[in-house]
Amino acid sequence: MSAKSLATVRQMLPSVFDDFFKPWNEWFDNESFSKMLTVPAVNITEEKDQYKVELAAPGMKKEDFSVDVDGNMLTISAATEEKKEEKEKKYTRKEYNYSSFSRSFTIPDEVDKGKIEARYIDGVLNLVLPKMENAKNNTTQKISVS
Repeated sequence: MSAKSLATVRQMLPSVFDDFFKPWNEWFDNESFSKMLTVPAVNITEEKDQYKVELAAPGMKKEDFSVDVDGNMLTISAATEEKKEEKEKKYTRKEYNYSSFSRSFTIPDEVDKGKIEARYIDGVLNLVLPKMENAKNNTTQKISVS
């Protein structure tokens, strides 16, 4: 086979494969599909009397979230379902979008689990994990080595 015929085959094959996989490519390139695979970013900070957890989840509602504590495990999860329907004279088009995520974190022993608070404001889920009173009074000490 000559180099010219190989070039022709190479030009022809991608278009054949592109046409064959086109429905799949459109589905995977879809913006809503990428949202389904996104895990929200989390910031965790420690202060003297509490820990703060900030989870970026824009476009959701506070009802979409579930925050659970099981032992020393904090689990934040959410699920949303979106339905769109377009009606034309000859057809009806319906699209469904379902997205969900779950993130789990180990809670330090000094957290007062009964006083954890969560608020969803401006696309960010904010959790406050207060430390127990006796943990707040513990300060860092320098221990001499003898």
